[in-house]
Amino acid sequence: MATLSPNQKTLHAVFSNSSPWPPRKVRSEPISRSKYLARSELYPAWSSVDDAKNRAVQLSDAAVKEFEKSSSKVQAKTGKIELYSMKYYAACTFGGLLACGLTHTAVTPLDLVKCRRQVDSKMYKGNFEAWGKIARAEGFRGIYTGWGPTFWGYSVQGAFKYGGYEFFKKFYSDLVGEQNAYKYKTLLYLSASASAEFIADVGLCPFEAVKVRMQTTIPPFAKGTLDGVSTITNKEGFGGLYKGLYPLWGRQIPYTMMKFASFETAVEMIYDALPGKKSDYGKAAQTAVSFTGGYIAGILCAIVSHPADVMVSKLNANRQPGEAFGAATSRIYKDIGPMGLWNGLPVRIVMIGTLTGLQWMIYDYFKIFMGLPTTGGAPPPEEAKA
Repeated sequence: MATLSPNQKTLHAVFSNSSPWPPRKVRSEPISRSKYLARSELYPAWSSVDDAKNRAVQLSDAAVKEFEKSSSKVQAKTGKIELYSMKYYAACTFGGLLACGLTHTAVTPLDLVKCRRQVDSKMYKGNFEAWGKIARAEGFRGIYTGWGPTFWGYSVQGAFKYGGYEFFKKFYSDLVGEQNAYKYKTLLYLSASASAEFIADVGLCPFEAVKVRMQTTIPPFAKGTLDGVSTITNKEGFGGLYKGLYPLWGRQIPYTMMKFASFETAVEMIYDALPGKKSDYGKAAQTAVSFTGGYIAGILCAIVSHPADVMVSKLNANRQPGEAFGAATSRIYKDIGPMGLWNGLPVRIVMIGTLTGLQWMIYDYFKIFMGLPTTGGAPPPEEAKA
């Protein structure tokens, strides 16, 4: 059946030329600008994204200027720091103190859940559930249980670890000679880091004992670091603070060996993959490389050291007074089995990866602040002339 209404083409043909207004002329020549007409290039369209980017760039530039200003003042007071001088080792020691003390304290909530799950794997199903239960039972401060001994212990450990690593790396390098040091550089990194960590753990152990007991007893057995030290020594003597030293060495020495050797290797590989040399890159780029290399190293050393980390937590929480180290270790292993040694590994990978990346970034940023070169990525030594 045919429709009686006109179609769209018919309507357009009839009414398209029926407008009462004359057709608009298209101007081919450019419009002459009046002196009262604003210049459009001075008033571009506003973009919130571009505005945010510009503000971020301005803040970044201001931060860089303040950093360089403060750095120049400090370097003027300390004077030029010669590599491998006493000032150099002192700067590296303080940089290590900042890097480890601040970062370990920042991740105390993760460490708290990890330690409690290592002692009792059924206590919490996940991190968020754990933090929720802790906050409801102990308040928000409960999430940071153990932050005091964590800060003091890892500040001491970081100082001896990073400062000692720089010292032993140079010491062993001088013993074997520059060419052999480069040829066997991985062995050099492993030896230097192991030597430094052996000493650093002696300073860490008392604080680690207090930290683990505070985090694994509900409510915490002590109100703070000094109270914890006093409580342990009154009940068990001074040796109570060091009953976890052997497993701490077992955890920390392989951890640190992996941490430093893999970091140095990762940084070298990153610079080899990038165009140009390390010296071609600015401060921000070099610290970004340090963070990336540190994160890679952190994942590897978390896996290597995790069984010993579980045993440290168990020994500090469950070792009986007067019980021998071997007997306690054997008893705990029978209770938890081989799979129990891997409790809390995913949490620890996230924690240690982030932790190690931030530590290397802070450490190298502090070295830049003091006018020193960043760690890793050094060129091979020049061939000795015949």
